[in-house]
Amino acid sequence: MSEYPSFQSGTSRFDQKRLQDSVELLERFKQGTLPPGVTDAQLWQAQKIKQAIIHPDTGEKILMPFRMSGFIPFGTPVVVGLLLPNQTLVSTVFWQWLNQSHNACVNYSNRNASKPAPVTKFVQGYLGAVTSAVSIAVGLNVLIQKANRFNPTTRLLVQRFIPFPAVASANVCNVVLMRHTELSEGISVLDDNGNVVGTSKVAARHALLETALTRVVLPMPILVLPPMIMAVLEKLPLLQKHRRLVLPVHSLVCLAAFSLALPLAISLFPQMSQISVDQLEPEIAMATDRKIVTYNKGL
Repeated sequence: MSEYPSFQSGTSRFDQKRLQDSVELLERFKQGTLPPGVTDAQLWQAQKIKQAIIHPDTGEKILMPFRMSGFIPFGTPVVVGLLLPNQTLVSTVFWQWLNQSHNACVNYSNRNASKPAPVTKFVQGYLGAVTSAVSIAVGLNVLIQKANRFNPTTRLLVQRFIPFPAVASANVCNVVLMRHTELSEGISVLDDNGNVVGTSKVAARHALLETALTRVVLPMPILVLPPMIMAVLEKLPLLQKHRRLVLPVHSLVCLAAFSLALPLAISLFPQMSQISVDQLEPEIAMATDRKIVTYNKGL
C-alpha cells in the first residue's frame, strides 16, 4: 500500500459506512481473509479513503476542515484573502490570523500522535504561531509603506508578494510550536511489522524538519504565482472593462495554484518515513536487529 495520503478533496465526503467498509476490507487483507473477487483497485481505493480520514496513530477520524484532503477547499478562500490588493492593517491581521489558525489546527490534527500531548501545549503553540505570523506580515507591510523609493505601482506589486515570506516563516514557527512536544518527548519508531521498537527524539527532529520544509515549499506556488499571473491578466481589456470579474478570476487562479502546490509539497517526504538505526539513539539499536526503522512524520 502507498505511503502517501490521498489529496483528492472528494474523499472528505465519504460517509461513515463506506469508511467502515474500507477499514474492514484492509483488516481482512492484513489477515489474509479477503473474500473472493476483491481487486487491487478496490484495495487501493479503500486505502485512499482510510488515509484521507483516519489518523494513523490514534485511529480516530480527523475533522473534515483539518484533513489534508480538505486543505484545498477550506484553504483556498483564505489564500484569496491573503492576496487581495490594497490590504489595510486590519485586513492583514485578520487574514494572517485566519490562515495560521487553520494551519495550526491542520498541523495538530495531522501530527505524530504516538505520544500524548496536553491541550495546554496546543494553546501555547497556537498563540505563538499566530503571533509570529501577524508580526511578520505587519512588519513587512510597514517597511514597504515607508520605502519612499517605490512608486505607487511598484509598491502595490511588492505588497502582493509580502504574504509569501510572512506565511512561509510563520508556517515553520507554526509546525515547531504546535508539535514541539515531540522534540522533548520523542516519537515511536517501528519495525517492518509495525511493532514499536522504541521512542526517539532524533526521529522527532527529522519528522519536524521534513514537515517544516513542506510548509516552506507549499506556499511558493500559492502565494508567488497568482500575483504574477494576475498582474498580467488585470491588463487584459476584459478585466479592465469588467472590474467585478477580477475577484472571481483571482479565486480561480489561487485554486489552480493550490491544487498544484499541495500534492507537490506533501510528496517531498512520505508520511511514513524511514531512517537508519545507526542515526538513532543507542538503546534503539540495541532493541532491534533491523537496519531501517519507520516513523510517522505527520503531515
